[in-house]
Amino acid sequence: MRKIVLLALLGLLGLTACHKSTPYVYHGLPKEYTSAWEERYGQCYDSVPYAVVALDLYSEGLELDENHRMRGTGYNLYISDIFVEGDTLAPGTYHSLRPDSLWPKPYTFLPGKEWDGQPTGMYVLYVEDDKLQSIQMLDSGSFVVTDTTATLTDLQFTLYYKNAYSSRVTYTTHFQGPLVPWQKK
Repeated sequence: MRKIVLLALLGLLGLTACHKSTPYVYHGLPKEYTSAWEERYGQCYDSVPYAVVALDLYSEGLELDENHRMRGTGYNLYISDIFVEGDTLAPGTYHSLRPDSLWPKPYTFLPGKEWDGQPTGMYVLYVEDDKLQSIQMLDSGSFVVTDTTATLTDLQFTLYYKNAYSSRVTYTTHFQGPLVPWQKK
């Protein structure tokens, strides 16, 4: 009986070995984003006296259509709940809030975490052929905003996450171009 089971398993293994599959090729997170939106929410928290903005960045090959849906293949870096004194990002260095922070301040933003099964704060989405393929939560970091001219903004990011092996990974990336304002209603 053991020989029959063993032969059956070997036969199945042989059949699956002959099946050609297309392996996924991991290209790594992008070193540069090619378009960016600044979502402006205003002072949307009753208990926080600061305005809130979000950054929504896209790598080459991924873009938003006229209905603000992602189209194409690429990466989307999203950072929500960035606290600002005015109504928009100002030049300077922004840091993620620490887990023991009780109150947000200007030039801080929420770290990434999962909330009720949904990503919040800071994360990277990988979209392939208009379909979400993966989500990478980013747990801390900082970014620097520099206005290079009236129409160009330079953003330098140093972000952190834990990989599948629980090793801490540093992710550095960049955006330079127009930061398109988008007023959330």
